[in-house]
Amino acid sequence: MSGAPRYPWLVTDLDGTLVDRDLEIPARNVEAIERYRAAGGVVTLATGRNERSAGRYHRQLGLETPMILYNGARIVDPATGARMLDLTLGDTWAAIERDALPGLPDTIGVVGFQDLDAYVIKPAPALSEYAARDGIDLKTSPMPGPPTKAMLIAEAPGDLTEPAGLISGAHTGVRLVRSEKTYLEILPAHADKGSALRTLAVLTGLDLDQVVAIGDNPNDLELIQTAALGVAVGDGHPLVRDIADLVVTTCTQAAVADLIDNHLLS
Repeated sequence: MSGAPRYPWLVTDLDGTLVDRDLEIPARNVEAIERYRAAGGVVTLATGRNERSAGRYHRQLGLETPMILYNGARIVDPATGARMLDLTLGDTWAAIERDALPGLPDTIGVVGFQDLDAYVIKPAPALSEYAARDGIDLKTSPMPGPPTKAMLIAEAPGDLTEPAGLISGAHTGVRLVRSEKTYLEILPAHADKGSALRTLAVLTGLDLDQVVAIGDNPNDLELIQTAALGVAVGDGHPLVRDIADLVVTTCTQAAVADLIDNHLLS
């Protein structure tokens, strides 16, 4: 290993990519990122989480770079707390809440994310498992404004097919993505990780030809397509593996470390 990384800027998804199913960063990933940064590489996170939830991983890695959050609806500079991009569902939310949510089956819960908090919009048993898994405090008080995003959480992936068709057919001002098999996210129309990366590039002078990006689920598709080198996790969604320039090992086998050690620093 010698010289600077082949791509000096690495953008990585969190869950299912950098972070394993126990919600920890495997030690191999941490060590590889240290080597990559020591060689001159820069690392940033692109996640569906907000700055509070993603912040612990950002701090663990000792990063100072802006974070792409809420699947591209927000970019935050953690050094100052400034929001370099901050989209919400705005006026569209009232129509979705009125027209689409009341008809959802009892097995689907809905969470709205506003500012740094998560609010129960529609209770369901699946919300308890979600909150426990991600360590999220779900508020039951009324949400004080339109959310940055809303998320439908189901017990089985097939439960989301009909709601997705209903929402997309009636509300063209939103974007729907699957961030997990049983999660359907409702985002502002122009919110995706790839668009956020392009915004970050404009604001910081970053050359996209220098960027490698890695992810595992359909909410990472635009990110992977925007980077000069798009990488899929080996056990990621088939759509992601199909469009990626490169497929590395699985999340549990430290996909980010595999990318760094075998393709960026070798």
